[in-house]
Amino acid sequence: MFNLGRNKKALLGIDISSTSIKLVELARTGSYSSGMYRVEAFAMEPLPAGAMTEKKITDVEVVGGVIQKALARSRSKARQAAVAVPASAAITKTIAMSSALSDSEMEAQIQLEADQYIPYPLEEVNLDFDILGPSSVSSEMVDVLLAASRRENVDDRVAALELAGLTAEVVDIETYAMENACALQLANIDEALEAKIIAVADVGATTTTLHVLHGGSIVYTREQNFGGNQLLSDLQRRYDLSVEDALKGLNQPAAAQPNPLDKGGLPENAETEVIGPFKEALAQQVSRALQFFYSASSFGRTDQLILAGGAARLLNIADLVEQRLGFPVQVANPFEDMVLARGVDRDGLERVAPGMMIAVGLALRGCN
Repeated sequence: MFNLGRNKKALLGIDISSTSIKLVELARTGSYSSGMYRVEAFAMEPLPAGAMTEKKITDVEVVGGVIQKALARSRSKARQAAVAVPASAAITKTIAMSSALSDSEMEAQIQLEADQYIPYPLEEVNLDFDILGPSSVSSEMVDVLLAASRRENVDDRVAALELAGLTAEVVDIETYAMENACALQLANIDEALEAKIIAVADVGATTTTLHVLHGGSIVYTREQNFGGNQLLSDLQRRYDLSVEDALKGLNQPAAAQPNPLDKGGLPENAETEVIGPFKEALAQQVSRALQFFYSASSFGRTDQLILAGGAARLLNIADLVEQRLGFPVQVANPFEDMVLARGVDRDGLERVAPGMMIAVGLALRGCN
């Protein structure tokens, strides 16, 4: 199984990240005036240390248990899901094929020729393809996206879902899930979207991934070893906090009292001593990633940056990064134009929104 998204059922989008499980259920409303999508359910649950190593599942039972916990918290009744493997665990290649071939004929030909593109024995990989559209090579050809991943990357995610009582209907690639969510985020940008160059900096726990979109499609992706865990480590070290207390402190404003730590907050000087320097480092990392993009492509500018991931929730982070980069920066919120089903916690959803882009992109596979 390695389905790139031809499913049309309602799906739970489940992002298995390095530190948490993020779950979203969406439904189409059929109305542009009230928002095209409705949030039916969502949840976010932390993963214990050791469950994941560099985006690879190392303890399937633990991950499955946390997915089950997130599902229970969300109160969703859906049992079909979409998950994704990281881009670093997938191989993609666009090839031109005859438009006269049926899907089954195309699949048979790809199986015969796949060893030209996949550097692993075919019995060790899951393989899938998706027709992108007419090819520039010839009017009688179509461009086909070929995607492959080692079986363990797919099987471990499928097994974790099964332990939670779910069926994996779609196994996607994170890059394409992000592209899906970005298309939703950018839907209200003016008619010049086709000419715009939009960068998305997804700041995870250990890795920051820069995606660059042109004409609404991702044309460049780069990962850097920088993430929110650096901020947590600095807070723990400086103020002798546990991971849980550091996270709790970041989720609350510094209290105006002699000892804010008694109330679960951070010291008043945490902003200047730790959080401020982290924001500056984040801006530098994004700037550096953009310079790599400029040097590796024919593009020499960026029109807008979207900040995603948990670190995008830091107070005034978009303003600071915008000052450093010199072009508009906004914080990701894929739920901005959605309506909420009864019982969905609006405040809770807004708090986690910047980190839910991939989960939303996956959930959209069942709506589009």
